[in-house]
Amino acid sequence: MDEHQPPRDAVPEVPSEPPQRRRRSGPVHRALAALREGVVVVVASVVLSLLVKTFLVQAFFIPSISMENTLLVGDRILVSRLTPGPFDLQRGDIVVFEDPGGWLKPAPQVSRGPVLDAVETALTFVGLLPQTSDQHLVKRVIGLPGDSVACCDEQGRTTVNGAPLTEDFLKPGSIPSQVTFSVVVPPGSIWVEGDNRQNSGDSRFHLGDPGGGMVPVDDVVGRAVVTVWPLDRLTWLSRHAEVFADVPASASTGSGG
Repeated sequence: MDEHQPPRDAVPEVPSEPPQRRRRSGPVHRALAALREGVVVVVASVVLSLLVKTFLVQAFFIPSISMENTLLVGDRILVSRLTPGPFDLQRGDIVVFEDPGGWLKPAPQVSRGPVLDAVETALTFVGLLPQTSDQHLVKRVIGLPGDSVACCDEQGRTTVNGAPLTEDFLKPGSIPSQVTFSVVVPPGSIWVEGDNRQNSGDSRFHLGDPGGGMVPVDDVVGRAVVTVWPLDRLTWLSRHAEVFADVPASASTGSGG
């Protein structure tokens, strides 16, 4: 055997791992990797929440008694942004809409400090906190574009296109209206009323406003579909289609009950 030839069973020497690679696999590297993953998860969650809020659903907080007993003060509801849009508004829908102008007093600004205010604003913007209804209203759709809505007939009932309504969604003890009116809903608008009729500043009480009490469809944020909080009030919100089942189509649009 050549004295310069290594033995057959000799194992070649493996170069040791560079010191910098060993350091990267240590606790600091693992902590940085976990931090990166956490940031990615948070960013993805925020983006997803923002997309959901923008295109699908948005949470709102109920601040008033105008929709009792269907909705109570403090309820949290989810609003589908697909109606109006891919899906048409229907009579009986509960909708959240922006103030058409002059329906609400300016909301007082309560500050809890610049940091907390900024955090709350950011979380509300991305949909992680419910939107307060300070500059939004929630009511029930009674009349669609083209509908003739009036109150009251000889039995004290609201009528739509001449058909009287038995409004079983009203708060017990409420009457359909304490004021009389007769209107035709113009194109692109809806007529809305609260379920707590004697405590609801709705279309009836804004007949003298520039918009005549009508709510532009473009101001509608969406249709309230479910109460999610408190948990003991978890329930789907019905449009009570049976109440409007006998309403004939309006003469101008052909929209039936």
